[in-house]
Amino acid sequence: MSILSIQSHVVYGYAGNTAAVFPLQRLGFEVWAVNTVEFSNHTGYKSWRGKVLGAELAEELVVGISERGALTRCDAVLSGYLGDPSVAHAVINAVNRVKAINPHALYCCDPVMGDVGRGFYVHQDIPDMFRNELINLADIMTPNQFELEALTGITVNNINDACDAIQKIHDKGVKIVLVTSFRDPKQINKIGLLASDGADVYSICTPELPISIGMAGSGDITTSMFLARYLETKDLKKALELCTSSIFSLIEKSWHFHNGNAWNPALMELRLVHEQKEIVSPNRIFEAVRVVV
Repeated sequence: MSILSIQSHVVYGYAGNTAAVFPLQRLGFEVWAVNTVEFSNHTGYKSWRGKVLGAELAEELVVGISERGALTRCDAVLSGYLGDPSVAHAVINAVNRVKAINPHALYCCDPVMGDVGRGFYVHQDIPDMFRNELINLADIMTPNQFELEALTGITVNNINDACDAIQKIHDKGVKIVLVTSFRDPKQINKIGLLASDGADVYSICTPELPISIGMAGSGDITTSMFLARYLETKDLKKALELCTSSIFSLIEKSWHFHNGNAWNPALMELRLVHEQKEIVSPNRIFEAVRVVV
């Protein structure tokens, strides 16, 4: 199976395509990476170098792939950090181009906008692009809790609020919603994910590790692995369990390594290559439960 991934790219560390491509390849997917920005490191650090590559280049690259006849084999389009509002139009054009050739292809949209504690960290026009345009094309959306609130206008204080917000996204035509970094006040020192197909909502929790901002790419890896596992299994619950188990194992092993070696927390990147076996066969499996509200 093949995935067209339109995201940011960093030279150092893991974020955007740097975080998403290797796990997808490790799971056996062919990945065509179109980079929307080229930065030295992700923007969670105090400084970075590089530039936004823009929509024109992204569009040109997708056209070039199409001219090779490759899009007939495209099973999904994945988008993440856009960098510039114009890139959203490049994503829209790419999704429409792929779906015109293969109507069964999925579009998985990670609406990267911000996070709890940091607020919005994208161009001011990008949230509206997600709310008004990309959401109408997406088959799968993977907001974190902050982005879920930003997309729907619903303040999420508990799982009932989260389910109401998820339904609002389904009402836009999105088939599957994955909410990451969900904090249920009833689950102390735990962090969760919610997955919904409009009929059932599943919840899964893991211990919350004291990771630093250096592990920001975990959200990009989560989206890519959830998409991969769903394409493999077509089973929402199983995809959620496999994805969560791998992500927790990667973060846990990365945390123990850095903590044990007294690294500077600001340089605490995921050990994606060193712990790659956790992508395929996580050492610990977490079980999802159906939510009853």
